Amino acid sequence: MKKLNFMLFLLFAVGCSQLTLEPSDFSWPIETVLDVDENGNINENRYSFSTNVKSLFLAETNDSTAYINASVRIIRDEKGLYYITSNGFKNVYLFTVSDGKMALYSKYLVSEFGLDLPAFNQRKPYIEVLDGEEHILFLNSDGLKGEE
Repeated sequence: MKKLNFMLFLLFAVGCSQLTLEPSDFSWPIETVLDVDENGNINENRYSFSTNVKSLFLAETNDSTAYINASVRIIRDEKGLYYITSNGFKNVYLFTVSDGKMALYSKYLVSEFGLDLPAFNQRKPYIEVLDGEEHILFLNSDGLKGEE
């Protein structure tokens, strides 16, 4: 009897398809500006989000203390990728979540000299990158989009 129950369980488990909830939209409606604390952490209570950005600042600036008194701009697209940049950054970094960590998905050079007043706007299916009031480009997980 135990063998029969086990065989039925295996047949049931193999026959079931993976549960999928779709469509799903993971985007944040507007960007969030997060101050970096003395330990290099950023926290967003509204979205239950936190991560350490020391290595991001080191990768961008080659300065291990560049995160001090800094803030980051972050927004999430409909696929769930996180877009992050900061004042003075030349790049926008796209991250995905992997095993409880933020893993670099890709990075895009958006300014030769660094952004003075970076900002993001949600323009589905793209994220608009601005420097102050100036439109820089549209970006998504597939890369840069030409001007509309």
